[in-house]
Amino acid sequence: MGVRRLLLTIAVALVGGAGVVTGVNVEDADGDGVPTILAPRPARVTVSYQPSGGPPVSPTAQIRITASGGELRDVALTPPSGVPVKGTLAPDRRSWAPAEPLRYSTTYTWSGTAADAEGKTVPVAGKLVTVSPSRLVRATVNIGDGRTVGVAAPVQIQFSGHITDRAAVERALTVNTSVPTEGSWGWLQDESGGSRVHWRTKDYWKPGTKVVVSAKLFGVGYGSGSYGAADVSSTFAIGRSQITKADVTSHQLVVIRGGQQVASYPASYGLDSDPNRNTRSGVHVITEKFTDKRMRSEQYGYDVMEKWAVRMSNNGEFIHANPQTTGVQGSSNVSHGCVNLSTADAKAYYDSAMYGDPVEVTGSGVKLSARDGDIWVWTMDWATWRRLSALAG
Repeated sequence: MGVRRLLLTIAVALVGGAGVVTGVNVEDADGDGVPTILAPRPARVTVSYQPSGGPPVSPTAQIRITASGGELRDVALTPPSGVPVKGTLAPDRRSWAPAEPLRYSTTYTWSGTAADAEGKTVPVAGKLVTVSPSRLVRATVNIGDGRTVGVAAPVQIQFSGHITDRAAVERALTVNTSVPTEGSWGWLQDESGGSRVHWRTKDYWKPGTKVVVSAKLFGVGYGSGSYGAADVSSTFAIGRSQITKADVTSHQLVVIRGGQQVASYPASYGLDSDPNRNTRSGVHVITEKFTDKRMRSEQYGYDVMEKWAVRMSNNGEFIHANPQTTGVQGSSNVSHGCVNLSTADAKAYYDSAMYGDPVEVTGSGVKLSARDGDIWVWTMDWATWRRLSALAG
């Protein structure tokens, strides 16, 4: 048997009855009529991962797998529980991305295949690890879904821990309004065990505005190993405009609704001669209402129950009924900082008041400030307020 016949016999034996051996090419490479066995041709498709290796990633990172020179046939990203992550395969089958957030502190496994135009495949394989936070920090929004609030209501987000990277958090916050509204986030001093950020409008809200607050905080790094525990949001509306004018020198409490005066109540404000008892000048914001409120002070030695109490500051300032000062209401200021009204007038005001209504106090020798409670955002001019944003530059 000659060399030519020997080579042909070997090739036929390798090819066999099916005519094809996977990964083996049988052809006349040198043109001498003798079939030659060639090395397997590699697949022309490559697979790349984003992110590719490296340190653990946020569970909301932009994760994607991409095929070049071919297409993805099947892809799975699976945690130890064995239930693959839901994902979306692009129409051209060139890329795949998760369609749901991943979890913290989890190792995921890539699996599947990609194929080139000739059907040759490469595996989809590897690991993806998500970060393990040293602390999960929760957030709450002050205005609940479906509420209607007054025109001075700020959006408040309170965190359960300190925020170091405030810029990262602020970039995850959005406020969408049904009418154009200029506003800005501002970071105030920590309170209630954690950081807080408020969104204040430049001017009072326009009545009827619909507001959607979105805080995409899950997966956001807060610094010092802390991460956001969950997203929070709120959808609410701005009600009618009611602005209360409280000039302490007038001894009157005037209510302006929809631009028109609707009431003027004789009032007694804080005692002028004692700075600790002054009703603070500045824009207060109504936050709570009580049909009955216990009020006490060790310093001034009183412990009483008062009717129809409307809180306008977290420093103890209320608008409420006080029968004991009825005789001087409208003529003299004798209270300990609250606004005293008659029982009937206090009830009427209580019924009209709403969370977020502004109370504009003027004429006092002491100004409302940060030491007076949680809502003092209106005491600053617009330029000063905007500088409290972590993204101000």
